[in-house]
Amino acid sequence: MSSPTAFLDQPPAGTIDLGIGQPSADSLPLDLIREATESFLTEAHPFDLTYGATQGDQRFLESLAGYLSEAYDTPVPPESLCLTAGNSQALDLISTMFTKHGETVFVEEPSYYLAHQIFRDHGLNIVGIPIDENGLNIDALEAALAEQVPAFVYVIPSYHNPGGHCMSTERRTRLIELSQRHGFLIVADEVYHLLHYGDPPPPAFGTMIESDTVLSLGSFAKIFLPAMRLGWIQTGPGLLRRVLENGYINSGGSINHYASHVVRCAIDLGLQQAHLAKLRRTYRGRVEAMQAALDTHFRDLATWQRPQGGFFFWLRFDDHIDTGRLLDRAASLETGFTPGSAFSHDGGLKNCMRLCFTHYGEDDIREGIARLRTVFEQ
Repeated sequence: MSSPTAFLDQPPAGTIDLGIGQPSADSLPLDLIREATESFLTEAHPFDLTYGATQGDQRFLESLAGYLSEAYDTPVPPESLCLTAGNSQALDLISTMFTKHGETVFVEEPSYYLAHQIFRDHGLNIVGIPIDENGLNIDALEAALAEQVPAFVYVIPSYHNPGGHCMSTERRTRLIELSQRHGFLIVADEVYHLLHYGDPPPPAFGTMIESDTVLSLGSFAKIFLPAMRLGWIQTGPGLLRRVLENGYINSGGSINHYASHVVRCAIDLGLQQAHLAKLRRTYRGRVEAMQAALDTHFRDLATWQRPQGGFFFWLRFDDHIDTGRLLDRAASLETGFTPGSAFSHDGGLKNCMRLCFTHYGEDDIREGIARLRTVFEQ
């Protein structure tokens, strides 16, 4: 089986592919982005269209800091933030600046499969650490640390991709303590942290940067528009200085200066906050629709944990089932999913699959799950 393609054109008409991990067209706010863009261009000075500051435009950093301070319910200093071109670029930058070819990184098992590709591009050895419903298994991590210390541990602590769970507060605290004791970094992929559909998750790693072992990554791709290609790193002063020493950063000025102006205006006008509230309402309904459909069609076949945020359900089947072998049959029945092996660092987890609830409306979700059940009826 070949690796799944992350960003495809729309599937053929009539197909409901629950493997597509992206927002739906009706959740992309054209009117809001038009208003924010017009607001910026109305007030813009020609110097706003130069290269921009390497760390990010100060006005953007201050607006982002205020936005995160409210969301995290704790002060976020603007000087702790650095603009990125989204999470993938941030992961590549961190791999460049904080690792050497042949070093080891620890990842959760399962984890975001395209992060694996970025790490391999840098010649890094990947070691998987098991997870459960409370996140990274810290006891397993300690056992692995007795054998070797990684350059960093990559985690998705809030509404995990693909698992959907949240790392507990206790485990977050223990992970910080271990990073200080053993001298490794924590790369916390927190792109789903603000997408909660009930109570908020435990405190973000972005609120724990005083350890100077944390690099917290955020992105507007999940909470506003993927096309903006805009995100941030939040970290302590020592690590931030190293990030800003990167030649690529210094050569080009701000990585995405124009987009940062537009998003700044969206925040300052309250448009981003309103859009996030709408996404939470919309996605909450889609979670409920997928949960109900799975209860109807898959209760006898699989186990899963209902996500309280993020984008995904993670299903686990009996060990003898290889979901990758069912992809062609699913396509013939005009449906789809992402097989579990894609999220394993060594091709395991074959009896699992990831389903996304954000790309389709509730009626399509119900129909897609019904079709998916027929894939198992052979």
